Amino acid sequence: MATADTITWIDTFLIYTRPRVVAMAFLGFSAGLPFLLVFSTLTAWLTEGNVSRSTIGFFAWVGITYSIKVLWAPVIDSVGIGALTARLGQRRSWMLLGQIGIALGLVLMTMAGPGSLLLLSLSALLVAFSSATQDVAIDAYRIEAAIPEFQGAMSASYVFGYRVALLVAGAGALYLAEYLGWVMAYLAMAALMLVGMVTVALIDEPETERGATPLTLSVSGVKSWFQAAVIGPFVDFFLRNGRTAIIILVFIGVFRLSDIAMGIMANPFYLDLGYSKTDIANVAKVFGFFMSIAGSFICGALVVKWGLMRPLLIGAVAVAATNLLFAALATQEPKISYLVVVISADNVSGGFAATAFIAYLSSLTNKAYTATQYALFSSLMTLPGKFLSGFSGIVVDRFGYFEFFVVAACLGIPAILLVLYLARLKHPSQTVSD
Repeated sequence: MATADTITWIDTFLIYTRPRVVAMAFLGFSAGLPFLLVFSTLTAWLTEGNVSRSTIGFFAWVGITYSIKVLWAPVIDSVGIGALTARLGQRRSWMLLGQIGIALGLVLMTMAGPGSLLLLSLSALLVAFSSATQDVAIDAYRIEAAIPEFQGAMSASYVFGYRVALLVAGAGALYLAEYLGWVMAYLAMAALMLVGMVTVALIDEPETERGATPLTLSVSGVKSWFQAAVIGPFVDFFLRNGRTAIIILVFIGVFRLSDIAMGIMANPFYLDLGYSKTDIANVAKVFGFFMSIAGSFICGALVVKWGLMRPLLIGAVAVAATNLLFAALATQEPKISYLVVVISADNVSGGFAATAFIAYLSSLTNKAYTATQYALFSSLMTLPGKFLSGFSGIVVDRFGYFEFFVVAACLGIPAILLVLYLARLKHPSQTVSD
């Protein structure tokens, strides 16, 4: 087995040619496509529909669905979907079910629009719930489909596909909305969910350390399933990590506070400054995409060479610091050159931090409880930020964008302090097999 000190850079990047690593890019695309469609792209649609900023901010709470997916993750981890699971397997069947729900929800959103906020919010909730369900299955597949040494590459490939999807659902949707209208834009996004469905049909089901826990409709059967599928994963995590478990969970909860809290106001911010939808698409989405991919692949290589904690620290510092650049941008006239600088820094740091964090969370799971434990971590990763982001519109309306981004930067300080503390503890090192 090669260590991080002996592996060459060529060997490192050849990891990205492995079939399951490549497949993760397509699954990442399927996971990333719905996210902006119920987040920042939706806020642009609502802004043009003359919806108030405070109401737009409350739409961020639709995204809380992603943060409570741990509640139904044990079902995805252990309960089959009848004949569909018998044919496709546990992970692939739940992926497909989530993808169908996403496509249906996007179509329903086009029927509602900003003119019917209740129906639009319920349709967006269906998209978010189905997307979160798909995420649980994909995360479990990613961890189970590769040995620990390849998790950094699996994460980078996933982030690549995810960022491509963000480009399509961000810039692509804005382009379509500019020339064809929002209804056609969202219908096109619904059709693109076929990418994930085809991928599910082509990949193999990974081997797992346990099969689905039978769920029989009796008191003893439900009690036995609940003990094994729901209680077991949490007990296992605390037994393996002891007193450090609470600190790890707090760290997971605060790592993305700064990033998520500011995200809901990004598109309204650009539009209010005077940038056009085309400017946003060209710079914030298209150019930003390449910057985020650069950050992701740099981090994927550094995780192999350095391990997890140094990249985590770099990502935590960079994500918080870039919010100060947004604060500075709020004081300037709308010039493309200013936007390019801020977007470059924001997306490089975002791609870098996301890759490091996904690899870190993957290292914490026990493959006997992959879906449930990772869902716990990813739920905690987004829940505090999603909750706080719901108040972002109120902060902007009352104080302004400059103050909002300064506060968002300060929210990143706890993550920096905790990663410094956790770096002193023993964590899994990243190596690559010969």
